[in-house]
Amino acid sequence: MDAELTLNSTLPVDDLHPCYESTNTSYVFASDPSLTCVLVYIFLGLLSVATICGNLLVIISIIYFKQLHTPTNYLILSLAVADLLVGVLVFPFSMTFTVSSCLFHQDFMCQIRDCFDASLCTASILHLCCISIDRYYAVCQPLTYKVKINVCVAAVMILVTWGTSALIGICIIIAGFSQGTCEETCSVDVAMANTMGPIFSFYLPAIIMLAIYFKIFLVAQQQLKSIQNTTFQSSSSRAAVSKMEKKATKTLATVMGVFLLCMIPYFLCIVFQPLAYYPPPIPLIETLNWLALSNSMLNPLIYAFFYSWFRSAFRIIISGKIFKGDFVNSNLF
Repeated sequence: MDAELTLNSTLPVDDLHPCYESTNTSYVFASDPSLTCVLVYIFLGLLSVATICGNLLVIISIIYFKQLHTPTNYLILSLAVADLLVGVLVFPFSMTFTVSSCLFHQDFMCQIRDCFDASLCTASILHLCCISIDRYYAVCQPLTYKVKINVCVAAVMILVTWGTSALIGICIIIAGFSQGTCEETCSVDVAMANTMGPIFSFYLPAIIMLAIYFKIFLVAQQQLKSIQNTTFQSSSSRAAVSKMEKKATKTLATVMGVFLLCMIPYFLCIVFQPLAYYPPPIPLIETLNWLALSNSMLNPLIYAFFYSWFRSAFRIIISGKIFKGDFVNSNLF
């Protein structure tokens, strides 16, 4: 789709997006895209397909196999739905209505793109926060875990998460949102939307997640020390404890490391760009935006592929065995 807009910026068109070109008075999608443009869109298309397929595997696994019908997995299921919608809706909209094309021409479709982007990414982040709360009770309060985290509690978490995400998406449409430069017309509403939105949709959940996972890490370390003190100190037991400690540390580091690596650069850029005297280049904003969206592709790897029962479910689905027999009650552990 050709996106036409007026050139109100002093930035050279070629510096904005590799797939657009300038005419005398407008900025349009190139009729003869460059090799760079084609490669960029092929890469983004593959990223979208990977996001959809990975999260679809998680959804089918949890719905089909009864052994996976637990409160924790219901949270992972809802997370996978949010990430699937990112691949189905946000990726195509962001490819068609890019930050560059919406920079000078904020029409309704650009607002819809921003709404999907903000609400679904917020849903993904809040689901990660809910999963961290679930893990906290599982590790730190195992005796009361099944009482405090049941199906009803998980359902309430999911409803609150989706409700908050929808509210943020509606606020984006009403208040406005600017991923590009504000120049002389940056309104107070847009500046507030660019500041308050990330605080509630990212920074606050991220701080909560960091605090929870740090607490989980400390409790896990204490439990391992307790095991060391009460077990015969044979070489095999010490090796087993060391392996458990390394695995716990690696898992927590991967969970938070990938999440922060994908999200922090984009949200820092969005918060400070309306206030910057020299705003960041548009290609940088586009790149950071796609980096944040790629977290939806990585979530299935982090929250599902780490567990052996999900890997067993995926093998049954991918191999086609699911169509050849009844595996609903299969033992995946």
